Order: sequence, then C-alpha cells, then structure tokens
Amino acid sequence: MLNERVNFISVCVFILVNTHLFCTATPSFDGERAFEYLVKQCDFGPRNPGSAGHQQCKSYLMEVLKQHADQVTVQTFMFSFGKPAQTATGYNIIARFSPETKNRAMLCAHWDTRPWADEDPDVSNHNKPVLGANDGASGVAVLLHMAELIAQVPPPIGIDIVLFDAEDAGRHNDTRSWAQGSSAFASQLTADLPVYAILLDMIGDADLEIYQDAYSSQFAPQLMNRIWSKAAELGFHEFIPSVGYIVYDDHVPLLEAGIPSVDLIDFDYPYWHTIQDTPDKCSPESLEKVGRVVIEIIYSE
Repeated sequence: MLNERVNFISVCVFILVNTHLFCTATPSFDGERAFEYLVKQCDFGPRNPGSAGHQQCKSYLMEVLKQHADQVTVQTFMFSFGKPAQTATGYNIIARFSPETKNRAMLCAHWDTRPWADEDPDVSNHNKPVLGANDGASGVAVLLHMAELIAQVPPPIGIDIVLFDAEDAGRHNDTRSWAQGSSAFASQLTADLPVYAILLDMIGDADLEIYQDAYSSQFAPQLMNRIWSKAAELGFHEFIPSVGYIVYDDHVPLLEAGIPSVDLIDFDYPYWHTIQDTPDKCSPESLEKVGRVVIEIIYSE
C-alpha cells in the first residue's frame, strides 16, 4: 500500500513538472513601457540615413537588444536614395532568442525615418526630415518591450526580432526604392526560413484602425485570419476584418522569399510623412493592443 502511494505521488509530480515545462504562461504587455521606448527614439531626433540621430539610435537599439537577446548582429548593406541620388550604408539589426530552436517566427519593424516631409501641407517643410513617432518608432517600441518579455518568459517558438533600415527613403513613382532593408535581408536568407513573419508599421496612432493589407490577404491568409481572430477574441475592434489598402512595405520582400508575412499598419494616418508625426499623436493604448495581439500569437504555438 505504501509503495502504491509513493508511486502515485511520483506520477503526480511528474505530470505537474511536465505540465509546467510545456505550458508557457503568456506575459503581460505594458503599453506605457512601450511608449517610453517610442519617446526615447524620438529624443534622438529624425533617424534618417546619414544623420546624427540615425547613428545614435542604432547604438541605442543594439544596446537594448543585447540586454535581452541571445544573439545580436548587424547586417550592413549599401543603398541609394534621393534626387540627386546619394549612397548610404544601411543597418539591419537582428536579435535572436533561443537560436538553437529550429521552429522560428520573425517579428519586424523599420527603425529609420523619412528624410523629407514631402506630404506636409506646408511646402516649406518638404525638405525637412520627419521625426517619425508613429512611422518608425511605434513598431520598434513594441518590439523592444517584447524583447524584454521574451527574455523573461521564453515562448514555445524561437523568435527573431529584425529592425529594418532604409524602408522610408523611397520615391513614390518607384516601388522598389522602398523597403530596401528588408530586400537586402531577404536576398541573404538561407533555406531555414521562419514559419511566419509579422511586420509592425505605424501602429501607434491614437485613433487606431488597422485594416487588412491586400498583399497579406492574398499571400498569407491563414496567418492574417489568425491575427484578426485573436484581436476579436480580445475585444479589440481596432482590427477591422476587411481589406483596406495595398501597401508595398517590408513584408513584401519577405513574401517573395517564401515567408508567410502580414503587415499590421494603420495607413490612414493624417500626419504621415509630415513634421507633425510626433509622440503626442500616438498612445500607449494603441501600442498595448497591438502588442497584446502579437504576444498572444507567439505564445500560443
């Protein structure tokens, strides 16, 4: 009888231990913490290629990610932009968590800002660089806070956080002049591709409305539906389940490389590519809703 009781207790302990190993708790995403990261990036000023803010922010982003990730590397590439054309060095920042894990997902955003406020209603501002609180800093802010959480509570899938450079220096009459950082990244991918990628771009708008992107809908419908279903489950009506626009963004080179990729973007942003794209147009609540959806996805693998 005693041996049976000992065996029963041993089985219970085994079940409890293994349940703990295979059931990862989803950490809580804090929009206020993410907003701090948004403001910090903007404190460097515009982060357009070649600027002092660009170099300072690169060092800061690497410093933060090295505190949390298992590996942080920088992929350098050359690109051209502007008229007359000028050449600059781009820097994709890659942070890997649990690099030994084969089953991996990618979370990404662009960290550069537009060199010219060419959509500003005041023509005199068209040659001024954009601060990029929403268009650049918002997606990065969510991922920096997510890096903290992933380090504290590793999800059941390996994660690569990739911050792309040279997304926002394109010309409106030349599609391929945009998203040059992700194009460089995709061109050097090996056969071991992540199972999916989620791109965050312009997701800090205080009046958040995220429609579905046509590229995502056509080429990654399962992932897109999964994300919008999770948002609905969480009661986040800011994720609108219909196609609202077609955006050539950093997810397109990833799609072309064979990675199912979805772009989370609120493209209806009145301060897009203007000098008014400042932190006061963004909100911690918007960052938190996007962060919560994404973190629920990666922890439910």
